[in-house]
Amino acid sequence: MCAILDANVVAEVFNPDRAPAGEGFFNWINRGNGRVVIGGKLHKELVERSPGFREWARTAEAAGRLRFANESEVNARTEKIERAGAAKSDDPHVLALAQVSGARLLYTNDKDLQRDFTSKRLIDNPRGKVYSTLESNDFSSSRRRLLGDKDLCRVER
Repeated sequence: MCAILDANVVAEVFNPDRAPAGEGFFNWINRGNGRVVIGGKLHKELVERSPGFREWARTAEAAGRLRFANESEVNARTEKIERAGAAKSDDPHVLALAQVSGARLLYTNDKDLQRDFTSKRLIDNPRGKVYSTLESNDFSSSRRRLLGDKDLCRVER
């Protein structure tokens, strides 16, 4: 299952003092069925903001836990979204990554990005889903179910 991790929550997952929701997500990508997809501007943001992510990424790709989307495709799609003015958030690069990679789960606390990611006109077939800790940091049963969803990736043809 594929997920995108927004830079605004990378510390919740890769800092040693993780809250339960961050710990649950970390375990899902590190020991479970989850995979993180990166590419374009988001790759740079994650590497710059989190030493823990940089360290994890060194071995995660070889272990199949980290996938890199085609950089030029993500950048071209980002420009297309920007030109169209389709996004309300300031993260068209995250939306482009989802469109190119097929990842349909986003961990973010950015409300505008959450609205864009769940918009049928931007992320569809299947629709985007959001993992957020804005309301609480617990690893609730709804978060467990979300991470158990088998419909979190779409392969573009």
